Amino acid sequence: MDGEFIAWEQAQVHVLTHTLHYGAGAFEGERAYKTDRGPAIFRLGEHTERLFYSTGVIGLELPFTQEEINNATIELIRRNEVEHCYIRPLAFYGYGKMGLNPTGAPAQLMIACWPWGAYLPHEMVDLKVSSFIRIHPRSTVADAKICGHYVNSILAVRELIGTHYHEALFLDEHEQIAEGPGENFFIVKDGGLITPPAGTILQGITRATIMELAKAEGLPVTERVIPIQEALEADEAFYTGTAAEVTPIRSIDDKTIGSGEVGEITGKLKNQYLDIVSGRNPRYDHYLTYVNG
Repeated sequence: MDGEFIAWEQAQVHVLTHTLHYGAGAFEGERAYKTDRGPAIFRLGEHTERLFYSTGVIGLELPFTQEEINNATIELIRRNEVEHCYIRPLAFYGYGKMGLNPTGAPAQLMIACWPWGAYLPHEMVDLKVSSFIRIHPRSTVADAKICGHYVNSILAVRELIGTHYHEALFLDEHEQIAEGPGENFFIVKDGGLITPPAGTILQGITRATIMELAKAEGLPVTERVIPIQEALEADEAFYTGTAAEVTPIRSIDDKTIGSGEVGEITGKLKNQYLDIVSGRNPRYDHYLTYVNG
């Protein structure tokens, strides 16, 4: 926390912390996986680069370099002696000033890690199209991972309380598919992948990895608008994300996708992804930062 390693119970901030009131912070979600060479962080550098992009959007200048943050993340995992964990860097405006203009509030950074299993602990998930749209791209910088954006996601998830649905699905301002509350969306049709384009989505690092894997398999990958009806008629569908990893989708608004089983392409890409993050595919070893060197 702010360059010092502290005990979990001492990780505290003032109640007048600027970001707590106004949401102008940025964060990342990362994972370290157990491998034969010890814990390894998946695409650490890319996550830190995106953190700096997001902090730049809100004008938050961190007093640390990307290399210092990467090294601190590695040391954090070493000190906690965890083999498999979720990692949360959070950059925020601290206590020192109130009012919407955060200039003058101190820039702070914390990094935490803890063991965390599957975010969506189901073999397949059932989605409900949210009554809320994804944040309008002209109301914010939609591809930055900003704390306040996730109120949108919280509202969508809360709609599912007491229902049989596992996760929500956002449409954009044109009623086309955008993404999930914390995941990117793919469909499989005629042996190829289709995913919504940049604009209203967070361009996920897991999303980019899956697109690369598909192309390496010779599968066509298209980034374009997906009407909801096209998704309902897809052969397969799945979510991607650091927390969700690769999660097959069984249904949308109670309409079964394809056979209602994990599709061949989805299953193959999921297994390939898990092989990579677990250090079982040396071709993609450059994506892993081994904590023990």
